[in-house]
Amino acid sequence: QVQLVESGGGLVQAGGSLRLSCAASGRTFSRYALGWFRQAPGEERKFVAGIRWSGGSTYYADPVKGRFTISRDNAEKTAYLQMNSLKPEDTATYYCGASRAIVPPPRSDEYDYWGQGTQVTVSS
Repeated sequence: QVQLVESGGGLVQAGGSLRLSCAASGRTFSRYALGWFRQAPGEERKFVAGIRWSGGSTYYADPVKGRFTISRDNAEKTAYLQMNSLKPEDTATYYCGASRAIVPPPRSDEYDYWGQGTQVTVSS
């Protein structure tokens, strides 16, 4: 069992930065691949970035490549999403998910646990 709590969202101007955190509880955190997803009103939840349990490999959706960086600290049971050069189209609720898959899946239905989400709003 893994519980996830996201934090770090907020309101930022275009071009600014935010760092999201995903704090986990549960002894098996390090066994899960982690993914960050985002969901705008009226849209489906979309993959943003993912990281293997070891942290050795990371994956990004095309719209965020070169701007976002995912990382994790298994000792601290926390994952991060550093978001730079933010754009208004990055506005969404951001969710952290944990998956038993080795490679973090791009599909939201392949995740076993989710946090409650944190709102990110980027003004133009």
